[in-house]
Amino acid sequence: MDEKNLLISWMEEGTISIPQLLLSNYHKLGVSETEFVLLLQVYSFLEKGNQFPTPEELSERMNLTGTECAVLLRKLVQHQLISIEEGHSSSGILFEKYTLAPLWNKLTEILMSELKTNKIEESLKNETDLYTCFEQEFGRPLSPLECETLAMWHDQDDHDPVIIKSALREAVISGKLNFRYIDRILFEWKKNGIKTMEQAKSYGERFRPYQKGYQKNATNEPKKKTVPFYNWLEQ
Repeated sequence: MDEKNLLISWMEEGTISIPQLLLSNYHKLGVSETEFVLLLQVYSFLEKGNQFPTPEELSERMNLTGTECAVLLRKLVQHQLISIEEGHSSSGILFEKYTLAPLWNKLTEILMSELKTNKIEESLKNETDLYTCFEQEFGRPLSPLECETLAMWHDQDDHDPVIIKSALREAVISGKLNFRYIDRILFEWKKNGIKTMEQAKSYGERFRPYQKGYQKNATNEPKKKTVPFYNWLEQ
């Protein structure tokens, strides 16, 4: 065979695209390297239109005997990584075929589980940071009731930790560092659809001049103690 015909032969063989999710996570399924290659060979046959390659056909592509390939195929079926389905040809003839649907389902479950775990870890980290921020501003550990209130804002009222920190910032600026005032801020923001840090900052800047005007006219009100400012919006 000359070089031109050899090149044509290679091109006609085609290519196989290995899903990155499979390549990165097959070991999490308890699949050995040999079993992984066998799965790829089955996948290759399916892509080429051979829906039920025999152990002997698989053996020709691997350093395994037909008997060894048959044993591994049974093991993969038992572990629900591949399955055998029945099909009907256009002429009504019954035949069997391999499907890798169980493999894709297991890989999807792994991905969803990892995403859920990452989300939970991120949520716990944000919640821990939130408690730390409040204790730093209050200059003391939070009481059980205050911790319960923080949890309620986050879990029941579904306030984002960033929004809760922004409400804390507004309370610091206003010199009203208490949970009742922060709860009023969060209630007001939720009523007005404030959901982001930028919206909270803009809303606070619009509201603050009216608040200062009210405090200036309240001459009988005792002078409030100045509270140090901490710029949460830059965190």
